[in-house]
Amino acid sequence: TLGTQTDYRDGEAQTDPYSPEYIVHSGSVPEILTLATLTWGRGLPAGQATMQMIDRIREKRAWEAALPPMDSPSNIAKRLKMMEAVERKEWAYREEEIDKLQKVQLEVFKKLLQRRQENQNEMDTMRLYNHCQNHQKAKEEKLRKIQHDCALMLRKLIAKRKNFMGKLERRDIIKEYSDFSSQTSAPLSRIGFFPDNNSDYYAVKNFYLNTFAGLCELEQSVQDSVSQLKIKAPKPKCTVTKTGYIKRSGRLDAVLAQVHQ
Repeated sequence: TLGTQTDYRDGEAQTDPYSPEYIVHSGSVPEILTLATLTWGRGLPAGQATMQMIDRIREKRAWEAALPPMDSPSNIAKRLKMMEAVERKEWAYREEEIDKLQKVQLEVFKKLLQRRQENQNEMDTMRLYNHCQNHQKAKEEKLRKIQHDCALMLRKLIAKRKNFMGKLERRDIIKEYSDFSSQTSAPLSRIGFFPDNNSDYYAVKNFYLNTFAGLCELEQSVQDSVSQLKIKAPKPKCTVTKTGYIKRSGRLDAVLAQVHQ
């Protein structure tokens, strides 16, 4: 009672006595209790399958209410016959549900196999493409080597043709570099690549160095410490020790300053 309660009790710790959410009177089975297991995502919102389940439950209840009582052998035989018919019907319905599930699983397996086949085809295509690229690179490398060997052999043949008498002549490097008309100093463009033809290609063209706007932008990007130098004067050397003794270098500097004056 209120008189036995203290002023320091915890009101949140007080619990209500157990009370059920609903009360079912004896002899009655509410139909709504058969739908208590349905939740959102599992039967709700109700679809065609849920409505069929509700209709089957209603039919089963009507069938249970129509069963004859077991008070005579004829009623017992009739009851068994009705139960066998309903059992066959349940088995047929179950087989139909199993067939539907198997068809759905078969469609899923078909899609998975199709996706797997597509992935496998993509991998095979990529592998064939890489294999073709490797063969193409090997072919180009082989052709490059053949062309290099061909040019080498042609140079050897030209050299042998110049020296058809078979005399051995060593290369005179000093003569080649002293003669400004030789192939070393002035190679002919018809013999090979002449680098001076594309000499402008190696010229440096920079926006920041060739234009006034680039120079202004470069100047703004440079820190102030680079343009404004701060030079600190060197500190004079200490020639006097803590005890007041003048070092030899200090005495020598004093003598030189006196002689200079």
